Amino acid sequence: MPIQLSPGVNVSEIDLTTVVPNVGASAGAFVGPFAWGPMNKIYTIASEVDLVNQFGKPDADNYEYWFSAANFLAYGNTLRVVRAKTYGALNSTANGTGLLVQNDDDYEANHSTYSSGSYGGTGGWAAKYAGTLGNSLLVSMADADTYSVWPYRSEFTATPNTSTFVSSRGGANDEIHIVVVDEDGLWTGVPGQVIEKYGFVSKALDAKDDSGNSNYYKEVVNRRSQFVWHLSHPTNLGTGTAWGSSANVSSFKTLTSNCSNSLSGGVTSTNANYTSAITQGWDYFNNKETVDVSLLVTGTGNSTIANYVVDNIAITRQDCVAFISPPKAAVVDNYNNEDIDIISFRNSLTSTSYGFLDSGYKYQYDKYADTYRWVPLNGDMAGLCVRTDSVLDPWYSPGGLNRGQIKNVVKLAWNPNKTKRDNLYQSSINPVVQFPGDGTVLFGDKTLLAKPSAFDRINVRRLFIVLEKAISRAARFSLFEFNDEFTRAQFVALVEPFLRDVRGRRGITDFKVVCDDSNNTGEVIDRNEFIGDIYIKPARSINFIQLNFVAVRTGVSFSEVVGAV
Repeated sequence: MPIQLSPGVNVSEIDLTTVVPNVGASAGAFVGPFAWGPMNKIYTIASEVDLVNQFGKPDADNYEYWFSAANFLAYGNTLRVVRAKTYGALNSTANGTGLLVQNDDDYEANHSTYSSGSYGGTGGWAAKYAGTLGNSLLVSMADADTYSVWPYRSEFTATPNTSTFVSSRGGANDEIHIVVVDEDGLWTGVPGQVIEKYGFVSKALDAKDDSGNSNYYKEVVNRRSQFVWHLSHPTNLGTGTAWGSSANVSSFKTLTSNCSNSLSGGVTSTNANYTSAITQGWDYFNNKETVDVSLLVTGTGNSTIANYVVDNIAITRQDCVAFISPPKAAVVDNYNNEDIDIISFRNSLTSTSYGFLDSGYKYQYDKYADTYRWVPLNGDMAGLCVRTDSVLDPWYSPGGLNRGQIKNVVKLAWNPNKTKRDNLYQSSINPVVQFPGDGTVLFGDKTLLAKPSAFDRINVRRLFIVLEKAISRAARFSLFEFNDEFTRAQFVALVEPFLRDVRGRRGITDFKVVCDDSNNTGEVIDRNEFIGDIYIKPARSINFIQLNFVAVRTGVSFSEVVGAV
């Protein structure tokens, strides 16, 4: 109890209800060279629809990456995505010079304030994100002096004039209408289609709408638009108060001519080799204390990217697994050399239990381009782990006929027979096969660990990821406590019920927790350390089944022969 300086009653609480927390094991991570969307920032995507809305549709350059992400989302709803900063990428602008605005943080820090007329002649606008898609955009504005001749006046119900907010403060001429147009039809398929409109927004910096929210045109567009950023005010203005001034006694300048700006200068990339950009994008996932992910989807088969993700993310964090596919050339139109080339690719990869390699590509329909594509399987492999987590637990194998069924497959690039599967499996490569009547199935659960170990199976690796993540989070509450018998007993009482639960759910067959003065010696205590030794017997998945059928003579009792075979 705390020391009291005079007589009295002190009441205190001691919380001994701490438990080992549940931890997520199904969150995916992905880096891709998308055609649209924010760069170099993690966004959580929940579905393929979200993927399209945030990062655009697949195209001929990025479809292998794009569908790897989409295929993962066919099984799960948490994918943390980074759009790689591709070389030479630029946002379209109103004056066509191009400008790189990577994401909203970059905009606020570096691009939200420009002098009037910068980046735009009659009005400064930039496409929201880098890429050639921005070249299809047009932004047009009208106020009271230009509305009657404005091509988009039919989109609005009345002429913009003076808002109630500005009028009540002695001002005038603050309202404008704004449209964003798909000028070339790249977004909607209809050239000239209006895709966003903002009516009766204000030129006044402090203007508010009826709900009390900012009605300043720059703030409204920046907050709501999916397509453009505001860069600067137009220059084709008459006399009066400058746009962006306070509403108080301000008669704002009006437009002297039509104010329409076609955006141009947008570039997706000037280098078709995305390797460097992709590896840099993966650096956003290297801190496990700030980003919680478990399944790393690497996209197209590339040994440089695969090894970077394995070595710098998976092994460094030690709480996630990288899913890898071989290069397309190894399995598409490579008759009878598939296993040789895949094994050669595997030999270029790091040996680790934090990696998982499948056997190739699948053929699937691309509804966005009305065509068929060869797509790597690693997104599906990570997705099978999500499915396994949702129906059972991470320590179950994702392979086999019960949980290893793969979605959206027209055919496999290569369907390995038993001999080829044997070659692959001995090299820690997991075959994906099609069996008549059974669909397309993951038929293996090996990690990339070369040495014989319990960790050469993905269910064991994922079991220990869950155990280590959960128990280490719980152990943080022992930091700065005394290393004495009470704290050690409290730690054991915390861990043992959790492990009993995992054992009851078939993740482990037995365990032992040691945390006493046998491993917390005086020397350990004097170093301000605390040691808990946790011994685990992991459950093993069945990879090989032997069935013996024995013929016996009529009249022979089975009990006589069972012991003899």
